[in-house]
Amino acid sequence: MQLTGIRKMALMDIQKPDIHLDTDVLIRMQAVGICGSDVHYYVSGKIGSQVVQYPFPVGHEGAGIVEETGSAVSGFRAGDRIAIDPAMPCGECDQCRGGRPHTCRNLRFLGCPGQADGCLSEYIVMPQRSCLPIPDRLSFEEATISEPLAIGLYAVQMAGDIKGKNVAVLGSGPIGLSVAAGLKLAGARHIYITDKIDARLSIALASGADVACNILRNDIVGCVKKDTPQMLDLVFECCGQQEALEQAIHLLQPGGQLLIIGIPEFSHFSFPVDELRHKEITIRNVRRQNGCDKKAIKLLANGSVKAAHWITHRFGLETCPSAFDLVAGYRDGVMKAMIHF
Repeated sequence: MQLTGIRKMALMDIQKPDIHLDTDVLIRMQAVGICGSDVHYYVSGKIGSQVVQYPFPVGHEGAGIVEETGSAVSGFRAGDRIAIDPAMPCGECDQCRGGRPHTCRNLRFLGCPGQADGCLSEYIVMPQRSCLPIPDRLSFEEATISEPLAIGLYAVQMAGDIKGKNVAVLGSGPIGLSVAAGLKLAGARHIYITDKIDARLSIALASGADVACNILRNDIVGCVKKDTPQMLDLVFECCGQQEALEQAIHLLQPGGQLLIIGIPEFSHFSFPVDELRHKEITIRNVRRQNGCDKKAIKLLANGSVKAAHWITHRFGLETCPSAFDLVAGYRDGVMKAMIHF
């Protein structure tokens, strides 16, 4: 299934991919999750400098079955069930050598224009290092969820010691839920979460948040100030909205930390500078998973994180356009839409 224009997709017959490198793995896809970044490409044709050249298949959250392996692949054989790490770092640049493969200077990422075709396809080829074994007790859907969960776990890891901290998560989509799940495991004292969709907030409460606030009806800053007069230690921005960043600065106590995870549709953020300076707020950007994918699979498999209820809608490959329209319009209480093959 390929993007063919703004809000346009088409199902195409293409040649089944071949294994070219001896470390390649041919994967028969079973499930692909629709991510907010996929939707940006669908409705805008770009994210920042990454511009779609049509036709182009998106998709980077996926799980499948090993169909064939290259001669140098070890640890995998045909029939194995795997989740996919969409990042393909070079392993040789200064970033990779310095322990930052997620900011690799030569990074190839599934479904990213100019880097690699996405996984909205019956078959894809990935390097062995991007294949992650999953136990039989983990469904392909849950294995697919491990990708956004890993981002949330990495964000929490970046924040440092969470135990006993008061925090807010702005935006309760799949990334927001992933952050909230990581915060709960890390021992956060009180977790506030916000959104504009009540159905998402209900799922957030069932996933570990203590207070859920619909910002269309309630003042989150006033709510926190009433409950926690000293305000919050940490805020995770997970929706890519300007208003959320401003709320974050108001919610943080002096010396607090803001972590930005959401991907905006626009090119520049702005902040209330006076308050930002006087509070000496630390701002950190979070870039993808950075090695937290195996931990995410383990937590899903042992039940420490329960994410099956995050999946609210399911579609077949041929109905992808309807799925993308649903997610783009935030309709019907959608949290995570899943494509099945």
